[in-house]
Amino acid sequence: MQDWSLPDFEQKICPPEELAEKIAALPRPLVFTNGCFDILHRGHVTYLAQARSAGASMILALNTDASVRRQGKGSDRPINTLANRAAVAAALGCVDLVTWFDEDTPAGLIEAVKPDILIKGGDWPVEKIVGSAETLARGGQVFSIPFLHQTSTTQTLAKIRATEKQGS
Repeated sequence: MQDWSLPDFEQKICPPEELAEKIAALPRPLVFTNGCFDILHRGHVTYLAQARSAGASMILALNTDASVRRQGKGSDRPINTLANRAAVAAALGCVDLVTWFDEDTPAGLIEAVKPDILIKGGDWPVEKIVGSAETLARGGQVFSIPFLHQTSTTQTLAKIRATEKQGS
């Protein structure tokens, strides 16, 4: 009989308080990136694959639902709950570990992880990336990856909402 247990990728989801043990097992250099990743799209997966290529393993830290709401992206955001966003991200081959943070920035988490490489998308200049000064001071690297695909969850939702209005 077939075993329909949880897929292996679920093991990549790690609460912040359990990170130290999991990080110790990851190969270096370790890449860290973060964001909402609400409705995963081509821009997200391209960015994540590019970020992962900078190191031997990568941690993706997601904003909690409350943290996303505080960003002012809209009262209905996030569309997908943290548990669902974490599972979808963990299913990606380029992501080695998924965790989360409830604060407005991942500064505390970055200091706990102490990544070798800190990466954000092209809308973040290196000097504005949270944790960049500390990462550079430790001898790490910080990169801002230019967007190859001009897609966003906000744009996708606007398109869906415009179509809904036309149909009603």
